[in-house]
Formats: sequence, C-alpha cells, structure tokens
Amino acid sequence: MAAANAFKNIMTWIDDRLPVTETYEKHMSKYYAPKNFNFWYYFGVLATVVLAMQLLTGLWLTMSYNPTGEGAFASIEYIMRDVEYGWLIRYLHSTGASAFFVIVYAHMFRGMMYGSYQKPRELIWLFGMAIYLLLMTEGFLGYLLPWGNLAYWAAQVIVSLASVIPVVGEDIAIWVRGDYLMSGVTLNRFFALHVFAVPLMLIGLVVLHFLALHEVGSNNPDGVDIKKYKDAEGRPLDGIPFHPYYTVHDLVAIVVFLFIFSIVVFFFPEGGGYFLEAPNFEMADPLKTPDHIVPVWYFTPFYAMLRAVTFPLFGLEAKLWGLVIMAGAIAILFVLPWLDRSPVKSIRYKGLASKIFLGLFAISFLVLGYLGTVPPTPGVTALAQACTAIYFAYFLLMPWYTRAEKTKPVPERVTG
Repeated sequence: MAAANAFKNIMTWIDDRLPVTETYEKHMSKYYAPKNFNFWYYFGVLATVVLAMQLLTGLWLTMSYNPTGEGAFASIEYIMRDVEYGWLIRYLHSTGASAFFVIVYAHMFRGMMYGSYQKPRELIWLFGMAIYLLLMTEGFLGYLLPWGNLAYWAAQVIVSLASVIPVVGEDIAIWVRGDYLMSGVTLNRFFALHVFAVPLMLIGLVVLHFLALHEVGSNNPDGVDIKKYKDAEGRPLDGIPFHPYYTVHDLVAIVVFLFIFSIVVFFFPEGGGYFLEAPNFEMADPLKTPDHIVPVWYFTPFYAMLRAVTFPLFGLEAKLWGLVIMAGAIAILFVLPWLDRSPVKSIRYKGLASKIFLGLFAISFLVLGYLGTVPPTPGVTALAQACTAIYFAYFLLMPWYTRAEKTKPVPERVTG
C-alpha cells in the first residue's frame, strides 16, 4: 500500500508537469479501436517492431563499422568473424530490411483494400507514403554500406540515372556521389545519411502517422465509422480499448513473426540470394562488373518499369522516360485518396471492377518484382511493359470505374 501511494504521488507530480497519464489514456487505454480487426491489421504493429529492431541492430553495427572505401568491406568481415555475436546482429539487420519491406507492402495493400486512405484519413495515408519513400531511401543508402561489388555497381547505375535529366542531370549525379564515380566519399556520406538524417526523419514521420491515426480513429474491414454509435458514457459500441485488448492480441502476431523471422535468420539469411546476393560477398571493384546488375529485391518492381521503356519520345531519350515512369509509379501513390470516387471504402462492398483492378494491380506488381531480377530479353521487356500499363491503369482509371460501378449496401455497424 505504501509503495502504491508513493507511486501515485510520483505520477501526480509528473502529470502536473508532463501529461504522461493523459497521453497514455488517449493513445492506449481510452483509445477505442474497431473490434473487427482481422489478419491484415497485424502488419502495422509488426512494422513498428521491425523498425525498433533495425534501429537497435543498426546502432550496434556502427560500433564496429568503418565507413571508408578501404575499410568498409573488411569491417563487415570483422563483424561477421571476430565480434561476439556480430554475425547475428548483421543478419538481423540485413534480413530485417527485407522483412521490413514485406510487412510494409502488406500494410499498404491492406490500406488500399479497405480504403484506409479515404476521408478523413488522407493525412494518415500521406504520412505513410512519406514513410515508405524514406524507407526506400534508407534501404538504398544502407545497401551500399557493406561495399560489396553488386551493391557498388547497382548504386553506380541508379545514381547515374540522374545524369539523363536535361541541363542539371550531370551536376545532380556528381552532387549525390560527391565524386565523379562511386568512391569512399560517396560511402561516407551515405553512411551519415543512413545512420542519422534519414532515421531521424523516419521516427518523426512515424510519430505523426500515429498521432494522425489516433486523432480520426482506425479504419476497419467494413469501412464503418465506429464513432457513430456510442453508449451512455460516450464509448463506441463497436470499439474496444486498444490496451489491454489489442496489445495482448498483437503479442500473438509478434511471437509468430519472430519465430518465422528467426528461422530465416538462422537457416536462410541469404534468402536464396535475394537478401544477400553472391557478388556482394566480393569487395567493390570498379574494374570488375557483375554479370547481371540489379538492385535489391524490394526495388525490382520499379527497376523493371525503368527498363520497360525502350524507345525515345518527343525527342527525349528512353532512359529519361524510364526515370519519369519509375518516379511516377511512386508519386501516384500519394494522390490515391483523390482518385478513388467510390461512395464506399472497403473492397467488401465495392463493385466487381474495383476487385478486378486491385487483383490485377497486385499481380502486376509481383510480376514486375520478378522481372526486375532477371536479365532483359524481348519477352521480359514486353511483359514488363504490359504490367507497367496495368499498374498505372489501376490508378488512372480509378476515377472512372469507382464512380461507374455498382456497390453493395454498407452496414450501419461492423459485421465482425
């Protein structure tokens, strides 16, 4: 009893100066989430878990990493061979990067499937897309740091794409590299951005993402507003407190994820050559080009789009149009809330057209991901062009088919 009173007095003293209890109640114990969350809603919390793991393992790796052209590759070998449990920390981080993108892609797909970008959640979606863009930047910067040969040449190809921009392109490429070619200068600045600048912005955006989410409330598989029906005390009839119900509920998903993730880390850390490619076990060599230069797997859908453009247009070379298509494929995600004209949110109640287009979009993205990993051939290029067209058709035709299709009646309350 004395200990409880002492704790209460301490919390009262803190709350008078910092709203700890009020913040806890607003975002945890008195934040009411829909009671019909399903499997797809696990990926939000899993993304948070992996983000924390990446930050911690990344911090640990920096203690033994040498961000120079002469010492980077050797320091990775040192971490793997001589640092106690260094191999485990390195594999947790490298495999964690791939796990992060698997989870984020699933989280984004859930948002698209259930209309989590529609009013009043547009800002949540925009923050999420900004997080995705920063994750891509973080992944690109970190991919070079082990100073493997494939990473070196992949980064060289990607950065050199900027040089096709008229007038300022070459200057931009030199500015990014800090040199005329990929060098130790590039590695050092990538390291600074990877471990400090981008993570700082990423954490800030994640906080804003959560704040915006908890301000308007979570969406649900039915796309129904649970704030519409409340009890006498003002609590949503179709909602339950996030804590303890969903915090305990999500622990099951976290344990299952960690179990599967551990199997991959201990038995398949290279991911069949997709997580850690064979040429990256060789030190970067400006005089030795890998047989097939590709980026890491989570960039390959956009890389396939880049390669799909093989013809000049309006007097501009194909590489520039490929860069425009690749950038446009990411930029168009930001305007999704204003492209969807459907009167309903969830795919459960949208018409057949929305379901077909979403299915084709998902298939085309997966196919593009595979095509970006294989050498270009006429057949591969033709298929990539078709899938790129389907990808953009999903967005560009959305104002038409979401408005024209016949939707199902939406229930007044969640259906479970």
